[in-house]
Amino acid sequence: MGALSSTDLDHLRAALRLARRATGHTSPNPMVGAVLVQRGHVIGRGWHRRAGQPHAEIEALRDAERQGYSPRGATLYVTLEPCCTHGRTAPCTDAIRAAGIRRVVVGTIDPNPSHAGRGLVNLRRVGIETQLAAGPLAAACEELNEAFNHWIVRRTPLVTVKAAMTLDGKIATATGESKWITGEKARAAGMQLRAASDAILVGVNTVLADDPSLTVRTQRTDGSWKPGKPIRRIVLDSRARTPLEAKLVTDQQAAQTTIVVSRRAPASRVKALGRRVNVLVAPLVKSRIDLRWLVRRLGAEDVTSLLVEGGGEVNAGFLLNALAHRVAFFYAPKILGGRAARKAVAGEGVKQLSDVIQLNDLEWRKLGEDLMLLARVVSR
Repeated sequence: MGALSSTDLDHLRAALRLARRATGHTSPNPMVGAVLVQRGHVIGRGWHRRAGQPHAEIEALRDAERQGYSPRGATLYVTLEPCCTHGRTAPCTDAIRAAGIRRVVVGTIDPNPSHAGRGLVNLRRVGIETQLAAGPLAAACEELNEAFNHWIVRRTPLVTVKAAMTLDGKIATATGESKWITGEKARAAGMQLRAASDAILVGVNTVLADDPSLTVRTQRTDGSWKPGKPIRRIVLDSRARTPLEAKLVTDQQAAQTTIVVSRRAPASRVKALGRRVNVLVAPLVKSRIDLRWLVRRLGAEDVTSLLVEGGGEVNAGFLLNALAHRVAFFYAPKILGGRAARKAVAGEGVKQLSDVIQLNDLEWRKLGEDLMLLARVVSR
């Protein structure tokens, strides 16, 4: 099919920028952007905005129509292979064929094993030329939907463990004081991680110590904050100790809160919480919530990405049990010290260096005086 030209790559990059506009809003669908080009002129642009709404290809076709352009003979640039099956919407391959598109350039293949490649095959069968990107741009299109790709294949969410700590790995003093270890820029980056996630998870000790809101806020150009999208909030609380007056239980987004309890929890507490928020009864493993069971349950409920902001024990539960896929660690240029100070990753730890949790694809960012490390956890 030949390599893509520099012009092709430019249009595909533009489609990728469009796709990113929907960050955090399309789940359980992927983010997709599309650009329609005719004789070197962009005649339509679109991106998938929310699940159930038109796909990017349809948005681009409609944009062209609104501007008075006919798409017949045009080239469509789209970041993800067009769908070829009926779901909430009709197949995009049908719309592409009906519109008379001559050529389709795709950033990456549909990750669903049941569909992968079928969209391009269907287009070629009706005489539409197709080309697939390669190299860094193809990787960027794939990485855009890392959480969706993971979920559609494994049916469990992509789990990111986030923690803000001192250089010696402490997230709070022995008395639980933790605000604020990192600076404003680091906190803003952490809020962006929330905005891109389907759900956020903490342990009950975090609720008892901090009474957090665990909401998404977006920063205005003047530096002030405004409410962002609702996000599902999950609390690991095997004995139902979450206070009935906690913000997570009483605020306007209480319907987004799930308290995960066990059968050991007092029935009266479970019943009281259940009047205000969602309560999920989970099995225990060694007296702790069975996290493997929980991530499977969340995946079945269309949670494609989970941000873990727990304390050291919760973080360790995901990392040491091979349930975390990424880390987002924020480091402040401070040293806390102290045997009793709270660690970012606690638990029992590994017994020997051969079992150490290895990270790769490291990305370091400087945020004011702080550093942020984004990395993938090597599968064990």
